[in-house]
Amino acid sequence: MEKYFNTTGPCNKEDHYIVPILERRKELSSLINRGQYFVIHAARQTGKTTLIKTLVNHINKGDDFYALYCSLESVQVFVEPEIGIKQILGNIRKALKYSKIPGKKTFGNDTEFETTSTLIGVALTDFCIQLDKPLVILFDEIDGLEDGTLITFLRQLRDGYINRPEIPFVHSVALVGMRDIRDYKVKILGNKKTIGSKSPFNIIKEAFTLINFTIEEVTDLYKQHTEQTEQVFEKQVIEYIYEQSGGQPWLVNAIASEIIEKLLKNDFSKPITTKLAEQAIKNIILRRDTHIDSLLDKLNEERVRKILEPVIFTTKNSDVKNFKSDDLQYCKDLGLIINKDDSLQPANPIYAEIIIRELSYDTQERIKASIKNIWINENGNIEMDSLLKAFQEFWRENSDIWLDKYDYKEAAPHLILQAFLQRIINGGGDVLREYAYARKRIDLCVRYNNKKYPLELKIHYGKKTIPEGLEQLSEYMDGFGEKIGWLIIFDRRKLKTWDEKLYWKIEKYKDKIINIVGC
Repeated sequence: MEKYFNTTGPCNKEDHYIVPILERRKELSSLINRGQYFVIHAARQTGKTTLIKTLVNHINKGDDFYALYCSLESVQVFVEPEIGIKQILGNIRKALKYSKIPGKKTFGNDTEFETTSTLIGVALTDFCIQLDKPLVILFDEIDGLEDGTLITFLRQLRDGYINRPEIPFVHSVALVGMRDIRDYKVKILGNKKTIGSKSPFNIIKEAFTLINFTIEEVTDLYKQHTEQTEQVFEKQVIEYIYEQSGGQPWLVNAIASEIIEKLLKNDFSKPITTKLAEQAIKNIILRRDTHIDSLLDKLNEERVRKILEPVIFTTKNSDVKNFKSDDLQYCKDLGLIINKDDSLQPANPIYAEIIIRELSYDTQERIKASIKNIWINENGNIEMDSLLKAFQEFWRENSDIWLDKYDYKEAAPHLILQAFLQRIINGGGDVLREYAYARKRIDLCVRYNNKKYPLELKIHYGKKTIPEGLEQLSEYMDGFGEKIGWLIIFDRRKLKTWDEKLYWKIEKYKDKIINIVGC
């Protein structure tokens, strides 16, 4: 059977091209050998389940331990711990049913009448007593448990942990999910300082995350396809995919799958080009696969908005100093943002594009009727001056209405303008976006019909706004080799009239022509 790039569920080396997963977290074996309890957390579809299933198989091939994989995904629908704990017991029993661990049919048989607070602890103790080797359990989807069920479950693990070795219990436990253990505590405690007794969280030795693929790992992954089919991923294609995806495992696989299966229809005789990679990325963004949808769903959470809005655009330096560390870590754990070059940024350019498109999507649809392609001239190029003058009028007539529609109010002017631009260039070009965290600006470059139009968006905050904008835009234009640019200044001061806010000035700055557009 030919292997392929997997984008749905865990990977296995028999069916899929795969990065050697155990090599990425070698320290886990040491923790298991020492009988530690630990957390593995990472964003969706980064390889968590692949890792722990591979780890279970690796352990069971040895002579030292029995290992069990147990998913708790189905337990998340049960709110009350009285039901949730029994469901966890059932999930452990189901996982054992398909394992080769001896005595599995007896698990939990004598604990049906135990109270919720001891049910799992007693069942695991009774089971471990009869085993001839220590037991290791890796619990997947732990963050799906409701608060009461999670606390009750962790307390029983804690009781078993601290009473070892006098009373047999699970040798090593991994709790696997999207969130670090600290975020479980934040979620459960809320405004409370304590959960009332000894914390069930303090048995956790360490918390690990899965980092994205390196460029070397992406190269090795794609090389596996070449070895099977002789179809080559050229170096520049791999570098482009890595740059756009940031090495995010699902994206790396999805882009390759889109090129080979959808665009080339498994014709291995055709070369894989950067142009194909660009088209594959556009398709993935527009199609909004499950991975993208699950990511975008988080944008509606208030704690995500508080972090992400200044990443898109911040008007005050103080904004970047007021993040709650737990909210910031939560967004990192979701895979939405990263620290890079001493600033917070979207985790990769694909996510950056997706986030802007999602936040401005409703605006694009609602303003669709009011936008015509009258700004495309007979040569097929954009009349950017006419387009932005039309936006000035649109902004004057509609800004109050549109601003109220946005939860991301600081970023709303920029999102609305980008929605306006997106409606114009859809199908004929694209918008390159450069986030400017804590630098009071967003750089855009509209590409249409092989021409580039550099723009910079800023909020008016004082006398330095325009001088800084001219210098920043000039530097940005240098990167594209363009001599004409547009500096858009949004003035949100309530005491200013529209006649004062709306203006158009042309500045000769260094060797460039910059149009200053007041909004």
